[in-house]
Amino acid sequence: MARRALITGITGQDGSYLAEHLLEQGYEVWGLARGQANPRVSRMRKLLSDVQVVRGDLLDQGSLISAVERVQPDEVYNLGAISFVPMSWEQAELTAEVTGMGVLRMLEAIRVCSGVSRGSGSSGQIRFYQASSSEMFGQVSETPQTEGTSFHPRSPYGVAKAYGHFLTQNYRESYGMFAVSGILFNHESPRRGAEFVTRKVSLGVARIKLGLATELRLGNLEARRDWGFAGDYVKAMHLMLQAANPEDYVIGTGRMKSVRELVEAAFSAAGLDWERYVVTDQTLHRPAEVDLLCADPKKARAQLGWEPSVSFDELVAMMVESDLRLLSDGADPDEDSWP
Repeated sequence: MARRALITGITGQDGSYLAEHLLEQGYEVWGLARGQANPRVSRMRKLLSDVQVVRGDLLDQGSLISAVERVQPDEVYNLGAISFVPMSWEQAELTAEVTGMGVLRMLEAIRVCSGVSRGSGSSGQIRFYQASSSEMFGQVSETPQTEGTSFHPRSPYGVAKAYGHFLTQNYRESYGMFAVSGILFNHESPRRGAEFVTRKVSLGVARIKLGLATELRLGNLEARRDWGFAGDYVKAMHLMLQAANPEDYVIGTGRMKSVRELVEAAFSAAGLDWERYVVTDQTLHRPAEVDLLCADPKKARAQLGWEPSVSFDELVAMMVESDLRLLSDGADPDEDSWP
Protein backbone atom coordinates (compact mmCIF):
# COMPACT_ATOMS: atom_id res chain seq x y z
CA MET A 1 0.00 0.00 0.00
CA ALA A 2 1.32 3.44 -0.92
CA ARG A 3 2.41 5.71 1.86
CA ARG A 4 0.08 8.64 2.41
CA ALA A 5 1.08 12.27 3.02
CA LEU A 6 -1.01 15.27 4.06
CA ILE A 7 0.40 18.72 3.18
CA THR A 8 -0.86 22.02 4.56
CA GLY A 9 0.02 24.97 2.34
CA ILE A 10 -0.36 22.72 -0.71
CA THR A 11 -1.14 25.71 -2.97
CA GLY A 12 2.11 27.52 -2.14
CA GLN A 13 5.56 27.26 -3.67
CA ASP A 14 6.89 24.65 -1.24
CA GLY A 15 3.67 22.65 -1.18
CA SER A 16 3.68 22.23 -4.95
CA TYR A 17 7.31 21.12 -5.13
CA LEU A 18 6.88 18.77 -2.17
CA ALA A 19 3.76 17.23 -3.69
CA GLU A 20 5.61 16.62 -6.95
CA HIS A 21 8.50 15.00 -5.13
CA LEU A 22 6.29 12.75 -3.03
CA LEU A 23 4.25 11.67 -6.05
CA GLU A 24 7.50 10.70 -7.75
CA GLN A 25 8.33 8.64 -4.66
CA GLY A 26 5.06 6.73 -5.02
CA TYR A 27 3.08 8.48 -2.27
CA GLU A 28 -0.63 9.13 -2.19
CA VAL A 29 -0.69 12.89 -1.63
CA TRP A 30 -3.46 14.92 0.00
CA GLY A 31 -3.52 18.69 0.29
CA LEU A 32 -5.34 20.66 3.00
CA ALA A 33 -7.35 23.58 1.60
CA ARG A 34 -9.91 25.89 3.16
CA GLY A 35 -12.49 25.33 0.42
CA GLN A 36 -12.93 23.53 -2.87
CA ALA A 37 -13.86 26.83 -4.55
CA ASN A 38 -10.49 28.34 -3.62
CA PRO A 39 -9.00 29.60 -6.94
CA ARG A 40 -5.54 28.50 -5.80
CA VAL A 41 -6.82 24.93 -5.53
CA SER A 42 -7.95 25.08 -9.16
CA ARG A 43 -4.53 26.41 -10.15
CA MET A 44 -2.84 23.65 -8.17
CA ARG A 45 -4.96 20.96 -9.82
CA LYS A 46 -3.72 22.02 -13.27
CA LEU A 47 -0.16 21.19 -12.20
CA LEU A 48 -0.82 18.39 -9.73
CA SER A 49 -3.82 16.47 -10.99
CA ASP A 50 -2.98 13.45 -8.84
CA VAL A 51 -3.22 15.37 -5.54
CA GLN A 52 -6.42 14.84 -3.57
CA VAL A 53 -7.87 17.72 -1.56
CA VAL A 54 -9.37 17.63 1.93
CA ARG A 55 -11.05 20.57 3.57
CA GLY A 56 -9.49 22.09 6.64
CA ASP A 57 -8.26 25.34 8.15
CA LEU A 58 -5.33 25.98 10.47
CA LEU A 59 -7.63 28.37 12.37
CA ASP A 60 -10.15 25.59 13.10
CA GLN A 61 -9.14 22.71 15.39
CA GLY A 62 -12.18 20.60 14.56
CA SER A 63 -11.56 20.75 10.83
CA LEU A 64 -7.97 19.56 11.30
CA ILE A 65 -9.08 16.58 13.39
CA SER A 66 -11.64 15.72 10.70
CA ALA A 67 -9.00 16.03 7.96
CA VAL A 68 -6.51 13.78 9.76
CA GLU A 69 -9.23 11.21 10.52
CA ARG A 70 -10.31 11.16 6.87
CA VAL A 71 -6.84 11.02 5.29
CA GLN A 72 -5.16 8.82 7.93
CA PRO A 73 -1.72 9.96 6.80
CA ASP A 74 1.64 8.37 7.46
CA GLU A 75 3.27 11.80 7.26
CA VAL A 76 2.02 15.36 7.79
CA TYR A 77 3.94 18.33 6.40
CA ASN A 78 2.84 21.62 7.94
CA LEU A 79 3.82 24.25 5.36
CA GLY A 80 0.78 26.48 5.81
CA ALA A 81 1.55 29.97 7.15
CA ILE A 82 1.19 33.71 6.64
CA SER A 83 4.64 33.64 5.08
CA PHE A 84 5.28 37.14 3.67
CA VAL A 85 7.36 38.76 6.42
CA PRO A 86 6.45 42.45 5.79
CA MET A 87 2.74 41.55 6.00
CA SER A 88 3.27 40.14 9.48
CA TRP A 89 3.54 43.67 10.91
CA GLU A 90 0.27 44.68 9.22
CA GLN A 91 -1.55 41.49 10.25
CA ALA A 92 0.29 40.49 13.40
CA GLU A 93 -2.67 38.78 15.09
CA LEU A 94 -3.55 36.73 12.02
CA THR A 95 0.11 35.76 11.62
CA ALA A 96 0.20 34.56 15.23
CA GLU A 97 -3.01 32.54 14.78
CA VAL A 98 -2.05 30.84 11.51
CA THR A 99 1.75 30.62 11.64
CA GLY A 100 2.00 30.01 15.39
CA MET A 101 -1.23 28.60 16.80
CA GLY A 102 -1.85 26.67 13.59
CA VAL A 103 1.10 24.46 14.53
CA LEU A 104 -0.46 23.73 17.91
CA ARG A 105 -3.78 22.84 16.32
CA MET A 106 -2.17 20.46 13.84
CA LEU A 107 -0.05 18.79 16.51
CA GLU A 108 -3.15 18.34 18.67
CA ALA A 109 -5.07 16.88 15.73
CA ILE A 110 -2.31 14.32 15.20
CA ARG A 111 -2.12 13.52 18.90
CA VAL A 112 -5.89 13.07 19.19
CA CYS A 113 -6.15 10.98 16.02
CA SER A 114 -3.00 8.90 16.40
CA GLY A 115 -4.90 6.05 18.03
CA VAL A 116 -7.22 5.60 15.04
CA SER A 117 -4.84 6.49 12.22
CA ARG A 118 -3.05 3.60 10.59
CA GLY A 119 0.35 5.34 10.69
CA SER A 120 3.55 3.46 9.91
CA GLY A 121 7.23 3.35 10.71
CA SER A 122 8.96 1.79 13.67
CA SER A 123 7.08 3.99 16.12
CA GLY A 124 3.67 3.27 14.55
CA GLN A 125 2.94 6.99 14.60
CA ILE A 126 2.07 9.74 12.19
CA ARG A 127 5.29 11.58 11.45
CA PHE A 128 5.10 15.38 11.54
CA TYR A 129 7.22 17.99 9.76
CA GLN A 130 7.10 21.64 10.81
CA ALA A 131 8.35 24.33 8.42
CA SER A 132 10.53 26.44 10.69
CA SER A 133 12.39 29.46 9.32
CA SER A 134 15.76 31.19 9.42
CA GLU A 135 13.79 34.33 10.35
CA MET A 136 13.71 32.89 13.88
CA PHE A 137 17.42 33.76 14.19
CA GLY A 138 16.74 37.41 13.33
CA GLN A 139 19.47 39.50 14.96
CA VAL A 140 22.00 36.71 14.81
CA SER A 141 24.32 35.83 17.68
CA GLU A 142 26.74 33.91 15.46
CA THR A 143 27.43 33.25 11.79
CA PRO A 144 26.78 30.82 10.24
CA GLN A 145 23.68 29.66 12.12
CA THR A 146 23.38 26.06 13.34
CA GLU A 147 20.68 23.99 15.04
CA GLY A 148 22.04 25.28 18.37
CA THR A 149 22.12 29.01 17.54
CA SER A 150 19.87 31.10 19.78
CA PHE A 151 16.79 32.84 18.37
CA HIS A 152 16.21 36.61 18.30
CA PRO A 153 13.34 37.08 15.81
CA ARG A 154 12.84 40.57 14.38
CA SER A 155 9.29 40.29 13.01
CA PRO A 156 5.90 38.95 14.13
CA TYR A 157 6.44 36.22 11.51
CA GLY A 158 9.74 35.19 13.08
CA VAL A 159 8.21 35.17 16.56
CA ALA A 160 5.29 33.00 15.39
CA LYS A 161 7.68 30.58 13.69
CA ALA A 162 9.74 30.33 16.88
CA TYR A 163 6.57 29.47 18.83
CA GLY A 164 5.74 26.70 16.38
CA HIS A 165 9.31 25.43 16.45
CA PHE A 166 9.38 25.11 20.25
CA LEU A 167 5.91 23.54 20.27
CA THR A 168 7.14 20.85 17.88
CA GLN A 169 10.06 20.12 20.20
CA ASN A 170 7.70 20.08 23.17
CA TYR A 171 5.30 17.56 21.63
CA ARG A 172 8.24 15.38 20.66
CA GLU A 173 9.56 15.42 24.21
CA SER A 174 6.20 15.31 26.00
CA TYR A 175 4.34 12.72 23.94
CA GLY A 176 7.11 10.85 22.15
CA MET A 177 5.78 12.03 18.78
CA PHE A 178 7.95 11.77 15.69
CA ALA A 179 7.89 15.54 15.19
CA VAL A 180 10.70 17.48 13.53
CA SER A 181 11.41 21.01 12.33
CA GLY A 182 13.36 22.03 9.27
CA ILE A 183 14.94 25.44 9.80
CA LEU A 184 14.93 26.44 6.15
CA PHE A 185 16.83 29.44 4.90
CA ASN A 186 15.53 31.47 1.95
CA HIS A 187 14.46 29.16 -0.86
CA GLU A 188 13.08 30.51 -4.10
CA SER A 189 11.79 29.44 -7.51
CA PRO A 190 9.69 30.63 -10.46
CA ARG A 191 6.67 29.67 -8.32
CA ARG A 192 7.54 32.18 -5.58
CA GLY A 193 4.80 34.75 -4.90
CA ALA A 194 5.18 38.08 -6.68
CA GLU A 195 5.43 39.94 -3.34
CA PHE A 196 8.73 38.30 -2.32
CA VAL A 197 11.93 40.19 -3.14
CA THR A 198 13.45 37.52 -5.38
CA ARG A 199 10.31 37.31 -7.51
CA LYS A 200 9.85 41.08 -7.38
CA VAL A 201 13.32 41.38 -8.88
CA SER A 202 12.87 38.70 -11.56
CA LEU A 203 9.49 40.14 -12.58
CA GLY A 204 10.90 43.68 -12.56
CA VAL A 205 13.78 42.66 -14.80
CA ALA A 206 11.40 40.87 -17.18
CA ARG A 207 9.08 43.90 -17.37
CA ILE A 208 11.99 46.24 -18.09
CA LYS A 209 13.44 43.87 -20.71
CA LEU A 210 10.06 43.69 -22.47
CA GLY A 211 9.49 47.45 -22.30
CA LEU A 212 6.67 47.17 -19.78
CA ALA A 213 8.46 49.19 -17.05
CA THR A 214 11.31 51.67 -16.73
CA GLU A 215 12.42 51.18 -13.13
CA LEU A 216 12.48 48.73 -10.22
CA ARG A 217 11.99 50.12 -6.70
CA LEU A 218 13.61 48.18 -3.85
CA GLY A 219 14.39 48.65 -0.17
CA ASN A 220 17.59 47.59 1.61
CA LEU A 221 20.10 46.40 -1.00
CA GLU A 222 22.67 45.44 1.63
CA ALA A 223 20.62 42.77 3.45
CA ARG A 224 22.36 39.42 2.98
CA ARG A 225 20.66 36.04 2.73
CA ASP A 226 21.43 32.39 2.07
CA TRP A 227 19.35 31.71 -1.07
CA GLY A 228 18.66 28.28 -2.56
CA PHE A 229 16.21 26.49 -4.85
CA ALA A 230 12.90 25.42 -3.30
CA GLY A 231 12.86 22.19 -5.31
CA ASP A 232 16.04 21.12 -3.52
CA TYR A 233 14.77 22.05 -0.07
CA VAL A 234 11.57 19.99 -0.15
CA LYS A 235 13.73 16.90 -0.61
CA ALA A 236 15.32 17.69 2.76
CA MET A 237 11.84 17.85 4.34
CA HIS A 238 11.10 14.34 3.10
CA LEU A 239 14.47 12.99 4.24
CA MET A 240 13.87 14.30 7.78
CA LEU A 241 10.77 12.12 8.11
CA GLN A 242 12.62 9.04 6.82
CA ALA A 243 15.33 9.27 9.50
CA ALA A 244 15.53 6.72 12.31
CA ASN A 245 15.20 9.41 14.99
CA PRO A 246 13.27 12.70 15.06
CA GLU A 247 15.71 15.63 14.97
CA ASP A 248 15.70 19.24 13.79
CA TYR A 249 17.89 20.37 10.90
CA VAL A 250 19.19 23.62 9.40
CA ILE A 251 18.79 23.62 5.61
CA GLY A 252 20.65 26.09 3.40
CA THR A 253 23.58 26.49 1.03
CA GLY A 254 26.07 27.95 3.51
CA ARG A 255 26.71 30.93 1.21
CA MET A 256 25.42 34.49 1.56
CA LYS A 257 24.49 36.93 -1.17
CA SER A 258 23.26 40.50 -0.78
CA VAL A 259 20.11 41.87 -2.37
CA ARG A 260 22.47 43.98 -4.48
CA GLU A 261 24.15 40.79 -5.78
CA LEU A 262 20.71 39.31 -6.47
CA VAL A 263 19.84 42.39 -8.53
CA GLU A 264 23.15 42.31 -10.41
CA ALA A 265 22.69 38.63 -11.29
CA ALA A 266 19.08 39.11 -12.42
CA PHE A 267 19.78 42.08 -14.68
CA SER A 268 22.89 40.36 -16.02
CA ALA A 269 20.78 37.31 -16.95
CA ALA A 270 18.68 39.64 -19.14
CA GLY A 271 21.69 41.50 -20.58
CA LEU A 272 20.88 44.74 -18.73
CA ASP A 273 22.81 47.19 -16.51
CA TRP A 274 20.98 47.22 -13.16
CA GLU A 275 22.26 50.68 -12.14
CA ARG A 276 20.22 52.28 -14.94
CA TYR A 277 16.94 50.98 -13.57
CA VAL A 278 17.03 50.31 -9.81
CA VAL A 279 15.72 52.95 -7.39
CA THR A 280 16.11 52.52 -3.63
CA ASP A 281 13.01 53.39 -1.60
CA GLN A 282 13.22 53.93 2.17
CA THR A 283 9.52 53.15 2.58
CA LEU A 284 10.26 49.55 1.58
CA HIS A 285 12.63 48.94 4.51
CA ARG A 286 11.43 46.69 7.34
CA PRO A 287 10.63 48.24 10.74
CA ALA A 288 13.30 45.96 12.24
CA GLU A 289 15.78 44.69 9.66
CA VAL A 290 17.47 41.30 9.61
CA ASP A 291 20.88 42.14 8.19
CA LEU A 292 22.35 38.72 7.46
CA LEU A 293 21.41 35.05 7.56
CA CYS A 294 23.70 32.18 6.61
CA ALA A 295 23.12 28.47 7.20
CA ASP A 296 25.52 25.86 8.48
CA PRO A 297 24.00 22.72 6.89
CA LYS A 298 26.73 20.30 8.01
CA LYS A 299 24.33 18.20 10.10
CA ALA A 300 21.90 17.71 7.19
CA ARG A 301 24.79 16.86 4.91
CA ALA A 302 26.25 14.31 7.32
CA GLN A 303 23.07 12.67 8.65
CA LEU A 304 20.62 13.03 5.76
CA GLY A 305 23.02 13.06 2.82
CA TRP A 306 21.31 16.23 1.58
CA GLU A 307 23.06 18.66 -0.78
CA PRO A 308 21.66 21.58 -2.83
CA SER A 309 21.96 21.03 -6.58
CA VAL A 310 21.09 24.47 -8.02
CA SER A 311 23.56 27.37 -7.66
CA PHE A 312 22.60 30.96 -6.88
CA ASP A 313 23.31 32.17 -10.42
CA GLU A 314 21.38 29.24 -11.91
CA LEU A 315 18.41 29.97 -9.64
CA VAL A 316 18.30 33.67 -10.55
CA ALA A 317 18.61 32.95 -14.28
CA MET A 318 15.85 30.31 -14.00
CA MET A 319 13.50 32.86 -12.41
CA VAL A 320 14.24 35.63 -14.91
CA GLU A 321 13.81 33.30 -17.90
CA SER A 322 10.53 32.00 -16.48
CA ASP A 323 9.13 35.49 -15.95
CA LEU A 324 10.20 36.59 -19.43
CA ARG A 325 8.19 33.67 -20.86
CA LEU A 326 5.27 34.37 -18.53
CA LEU A 327 4.97 38.04 -19.45
CA SER A 328 5.62 37.39 -23.14
CA ASP A 329 2.62 35.07 -23.09
CA GLY A 330 0.48 37.80 -21.53
CA ALA A 331 -0.08 35.88 -18.29
CA ASP A 332 -0.89 37.46 -14.92
CA PRO A 333 2.08 36.77 -12.61
CA ASP A 334 -0.22 36.81 -9.57
CA GLU A 335 -2.49 34.12 -11.04
CA ASP A 336 -0.32 32.11 -13.43
CA SER A 337 3.02 31.84 -11.67
CA TRP A 338 3.24 28.04 -11.77
CA PRO A 339 5.08 27.08 -14.98
